[in-house]
Amino acid sequence: MSLQTLPSDAADLRPNRPEDAQALEADARLRDDIRLLGRILGDTVRDQEGADVFDLVERIRQTSIRFHRDEDRPARRELEQILDGMSTSETVRIVRAFSYFSHLANIAEDQNNIRQMRAGKGGGSGVLAETLAKAKAAGIGADTLRNFFKSALVSPVLTAHPTEVRRKSTMDREMEVARLLDRRERVALTEDEAAASDEQLRREVLTLWQTNLLRRTKLTVLDEVANGLSFYDYTFLREVPRLVNALEDRLEEGGEQAASELASFLRMGSWIGGDRDGNPFVTADVMRGTLRLQSSRVMQFYLNELHVLGSELSIAAHLADVSGELRTLAERSPDTSPHRSGEPYRLAVSGIYARLTATAEKLEVEITRRPVGKGAPYESVRELQADLDVLHRSLISNNARVIARGRLRLLRRAVDCFGFHLARLDIRQNSAVHERTIAELMDAANPGMSYLALGEEARISLLTNELRSIRSLVSPFVKYSDETMGELNVFHAAAEAHAKFGSDAIPQCIISMCKGMSDMLEVAVLLKEVGLVHPSGRSAINIVPLFETIEDLQASSGIMDRMLSLHDYRRLVDSRGSVQEVMLGYSDSNKDGGFVTSGWELYKAEIGLVEVFERHHVRLRLFHGRGGSVGRGGGPSYDAIVAQPGGAVNGQIRITEQGEIISSKYSNAEVGRNNLEILAAATLDASLLQPSQSAPRREYLTAMDELSNLAFKAYRSLVYETDGFVDYFWGSTVINEIATLNIGSRPASRKKTRAIEDLRAIPWVFSWAQCRLMLPGWYGFGSAVEQWIAEHPDKGMPFLKELYKEWPFFRMLLSNMDMVLAKSSIAIASRYAELVPDEALREKIFGRIRREWHSCIETLLDIMDQDRLLQGNPLLERSVRHRFPYLDPLNHVQVELLREHRAQNPDEQVLRGIQLTINGISAGLRNTG
Repeated sequence: MSLQTLPSDAADLRPNRPEDAQALEADARLRDDIRLLGRILGDTVRDQEGADVFDLVERIRQTSIRFHRDEDRPARRELEQILDGMSTSETVRIVRAFSYFSHLANIAEDQNNIRQMRAGKGGGSGVLAETLAKAKAAGIGADTLRNFFKSALVSPVLTAHPTEVRRKSTMDREMEVARLLDRRERVALTEDEAAASDEQLRREVLTLWQTNLLRRTKLTVLDEVANGLSFYDYTFLREVPRLVNALEDRLEEGGEQAASELASFLRMGSWIGGDRDGNPFVTADVMRGTLRLQSSRVMQFYLNELHVLGSELSIAAHLADVSGELRTLAERSPDTSPHRSGEPYRLAVSGIYARLTATAEKLEVEITRRPVGKGAPYESVRELQADLDVLHRSLISNNARVIARGRLRLLRRAVDCFGFHLARLDIRQNSAVHERTIAELMDAANPGMSYLALGEEARISLLTNELRSIRSLVSPFVKYSDETMGELNVFHAAAEAHAKFGSDAIPQCIISMCKGMSDMLEVAVLLKEVGLVHPSGRSAINIVPLFETIEDLQASSGIMDRMLSLHDYRRLVDSRGSVQEVMLGYSDSNKDGGFVTSGWELYKAEIGLVEVFERHHVRLRLFHGRGGSVGRGGGPSYDAIVAQPGGAVNGQIRITEQGEIISSKYSNAEVGRNNLEILAAATLDASLLQPSQSAPRREYLTAMDELSNLAFKAYRSLVYETDGFVDYFWGSTVINEIATLNIGSRPASRKKTRAIEDLRAIPWVFSWAQCRLMLPGWYGFGSAVEQWIAEHPDKGMPFLKELYKEWPFFRMLLSNMDMVLAKSSIAIASRYAELVPDEALREKIFGRIRREWHSCIETLLDIMDQDRLLQGNPLLERSVRHRFPYLDPLNHVQVELLREHRAQNPDEQVLRGIQLTINGISAGLRNTG
């Protein structure tokens, strides 16, 4: 694009408020970066596609701005005329131009965030240090904090949920652009170097322009695993150890050195390759392949680090003392090179290297490096740690602490964090599949029985008896269904993984759509069949219920109360250190009951669970199944964690990181480190610095209950009780076309129907984001507030303002709505509504949505005492405002292409154009799924 296409140009942003002028001044370098990338992209478009295409891009952008500002009808007609006059080929080129500008603007914005983070001005900069300072001010000493981290767990869990529409090829090029911008920021370039940097930027942008934005083939599960593992190279393998070590150093500042090292509380988790819920392509063999790929990545990292460490530890025995145990370790080395005969540390490292390569061979994982000699494989990761500890102790005892604190320290911490398995892989399956599997096994073992015909209490009795039995349910003489054999094979593969990689390789078995005690006991029995649960009451794995729907959330504390009272299950919990994990699903509860009710029922479920677990003296660990979008539980992580009810965090938390959120948080090491710090700091804050009572004032709870009920009725009335809503949804969104994108291995629906109930939460939310309504993130709130105020005139708006000021949960709820509404556009949404062929249906439903949208914004601004959306978050406000000029045209083009596609236009470029717009809009909105 050109200078005129910049959203920061005076034609686009007229600073008629003082804070606008200040913001524009503060963002000068961001504007410079956007101008630079926009100019290079514009030159590329002109060179590659011609001046006519470049001019057309500019004309569409300017007209779109006029339409967006005030639903300008002449601008709308002009826009439609421009779009109608374009050929399909022109349209695709226009879409690519706007999409790439969206991607490049994201890079510039990320670099600006890094810049502000370094300067200490951005949100979250030094957040862990700030939280430690708050703890110190509250009288919490270093020893208390060390004890806290000894049993703490902070675990981001990467999932393959299909909301990342970018290819890795384009991400790699974008990361190179980011690297070049970063270098320009950090290094004072000479004139020649600046020219070379410009040329390299042009080379990268041109390569991007000539690279397919879309995948031509569907991803396999192992492709998804490989994509997920790339973030370990970018960030996790180095930044996780550095963060823990930095925290250890902070706790030692100004005091005595601790007797023992800080516990490695930060552990990476993954669902990629273990999540079978609705994905038939995740099999036992795929899971084995996943574990091998994970182990290969971490083994290769250790070997690379050892290789460099060996070159660094050139310490000569006649110049520095070494410990006896180090000398013994060196003597066992197979390295016979005369050049290293007087260098015991290098010999010891060679020996460790040889043993580690033998371990990789034993684990059947691929590595590229070869040792200088043969070594015996390590039987466990503890043996590797013991050898590295020998190096550490020798250096410390011989006055070389500064050397011990270098690469060796990071490697020792990495081994402690990642083991031989890299990430803790969860296995997950739907409770209905477990039920069918158990039914087939039980019916075969007990002729005449019909397990599925049994009531809940009869099932509980039967399953608890089976847990105590030493016999196997599975018979070699029975031919079971493919589904049952598939499930049994997965559990056998999990048992193999424990034996091969250690119990941390697969520590959790998660039950999706858990609705009762029998759902958990069925899994316990299946685990017993493969030896992961023992009849004596020991378990090698955590059994984790996932409560997802509104009804299940409401029942969760009652279910867990009975489970912890059940002797045979309680023994399993006690064998796991008296810790029980419970997962809460944000996505399905939102689709089921709407944003307000979902958030509230999740909060209430946590209050109930905290009270139940305290009564049973069992430690509760919550696993939050949050998506990237607000409609799926997304939003700022720190605020979300700190807003949990008292006792809900308690030092341990696991949180899913999904789709495009993974790449936005963890593609850049510096940004990734900051996001990991945020999780650690928030866990510390919520556990030690927030009020300990599980529930706020009773009148707050009552008011929220009433608001939730009203919002629930409004949402359900629209989505599930309005005749024709399903037709409206499928007609006015890109739900059909999303299914054609090769962005994941999992199907979009659980069943082959159009019903909202059967649709997965991800495409549901993704579709509403694409048409710029974001309906799952706000619908029902406005009418709920209006009705509540009418019913409570004595309290009214002042009481709601008090709620917002005093209660972190309510503040977070409204803050997330503020963000999502700012990204919405009722003007653009109106164009999507016109895709619905039934005019009466269109007017009826979109009219309701429009009224609720206006009502929601008015009530939200009133409660928050704001004049405009995002007034309290100027950084995000500018970011959102900057995006509209290049985001809106993609929506307009998408509408026209959808109209063509649904009119059965046979040109395959039409569908390709739609897919490209989905990519570009997703990039512009960022947290869309």
